[in-house]
Amino acid sequence: MKKELLLASALTASLGIAGVAEAATASFSGNVRNGVAGADSDGTGDATYGSDQKASLSFSVSETTDSGIKIATGFNVQDEGANDLGDANGLSLTFTDGSVLDLIEAGNAMTSKLATVPGASGEQGLTGLTTNAAPSGISFADTSDKVGFEWHSAADAMGVDGLKIGVSAAVGDDGDAASTSTAETSYSVGVSYVSTAGDTTITVGGGFVQADDSNNTTANDKADQVAVSATAVTGDLTVGVGYGSGTMIASDSASASEVDSAEVMTAGVKYVSGDMTFTVSMADGEASDTTTFGNDGAATDS
Repeated sequence: MKKELLLASALTASLGIAGVAEAATASFSGNVRNGVAGADSDGTGDATYGSDQKASLSFSVSETTDSGIKIATGFNVQDEGANDLGDANGLSLTFTDGSVLDLIEAGNAMTSKLATVPGASGEQGLTGLTTNAAPSGISFADTSDKVGFEWHSAADAMGVDGLKIGVSAAVGDDGDAASTSTAETSYSVGVSYVSTAGDTTITVGGGFVQADDSNNTTANDKADQVAVSATAVTGDLTVGVGYGSGTMIASDSASASEVDSAEVMTAGVKYVSGDMTFTVSMADGEASDTTTFGNDGAATDS
């Protein structure tokens, strides 16, 4: 008991900086999952299997100013030893009217306003099985520099029940080599609307994102996409569908590529029964791409 009291005293002393940190509220959460995963392609090679272990730990800190504005931030620790500094989450300001302003790593308004279509996640998630950029998610061109903002309106925006509006923008730099690509100036607009019909709550969301490419040899913008999705929730049952289309420069593979005529549709059903959640989902995507900057996509994949 004495050791615990001494530790508590040390923590209090370390947090009592000019009376500021003492008023902040801090919390943390995390999980660890351990298992075994295997794969068999029915080809000439043998099936493979191995350990599948995942861990996450996140911290959040918030403070409310005398004027009523809440300031929040946090960070995630993904892999102790490999990423000791964690991944900071930027700043979020919540104003007294209910509107929110995210600063630094703010993201895009289109993505934050989309209705969440039910889908398997984690170990059961859909993954790309092709060698090019056919998308499997409706926000496939979601990209922006980390220096930016996203403003979220309060509920019932402009006096319309159930309406929310979001606007975001970000700026980057021109430090890319001829074979790489990152987002330069980007902006996005998103809208969501929630309505109730009897026992069913219907959510519709959508928007667009546009981002210039910092590489001046590419034909496409870094991102030029629209997306829309809708869900219907009745008790423990959720049904949803989504659609996205556009062009982009994909740079998450071994080499960046021009992606044209990208389209994807997703659909899913989720049912919750006590502690069990049952989900069935699908994704159908198609795109044409080429690794030669400045040319139209030539290889079509789905």
